[in-house]
Amino acid sequence: MKRAFFGVGAVMIAAIVLWGSSVNAVNRQFEERFVVNGTTFKDGESGTYNFDKAHSVIAFKVKHNGLIEIPGFFRDFTGAINYDAKDVAKSSVAFTAKATSIDTGVGGHDNHLRSPDFFEVEKFPEVTFKSTSVAKQGNGWVVTGDFTMKGITKSISFPFSIAGFLPATQRTGPRMGVTAATSFNRRDYGVNYGGNIPGTSTPVIADNVDVILQIEAVQPKAPAPAASPAQ
Repeated sequence: MKRAFFGVGAVMIAAIVLWGSSVNAVNRQFEERFVVNGTTFKDGESGTYNFDKAHSVIAFKVKHNGLIEIPGFFRDFTGAINYDAKDVAKSSVAFTAKATSIDTGVGGHDNHLRSPDFFEVEKFPEVTFKSTSVAKQGNGWVVTGDFTMKGITKSISFPFSIAGFLPATQRTGPRMGVTAATSFNRRDYGVNYGGNIPGTSTPVIADNVDVILQIEAVQPKAPAPAASPAQ
């Protein structure tokens, strides 16, 4: 019995060692992706990075009946990050989301959200953000700017982290990844629909709205150099 026990133990230890070796190998491969022509591509390149809509998310969530958080997305948006590699604090960002593109996965909810009870999309077709400052905050950063929704503009801040960079390829220019999140009170922007659950102080729709950005952005690919005229 002891021999069998120690035999199983040896197999488990060997498996853990092999697993650790595999993880280290993957990590090495990941690190090697960021080495270009012998130079580690770590801090990115300065320039304008346009939001890659196919690989980015502008989302929100709000608590319903005090129970669970219901998510939603804006499917149609544009944006750009002007990144300063030498001084990130000199960077800026702006984005616009089309209010009519709101998507919770439930058609009836989406139509209600487009109505005057919420976004009133026919009168206020866009939700926008334009930064006014970027500052270091702990291990990350915070961008502050003017957030406009339903015709009302207020200053809000998005704590954010730079997820990393990728060098240019044959198909695209350099890429960067950014994650950000913040929250605000919807009533500050004139979205006042909804009361409390009857007989309670719990709102049917919470006032606080969380906003989440997962952005992959890419610089336009540099044009190929013009061919020299034939001699």
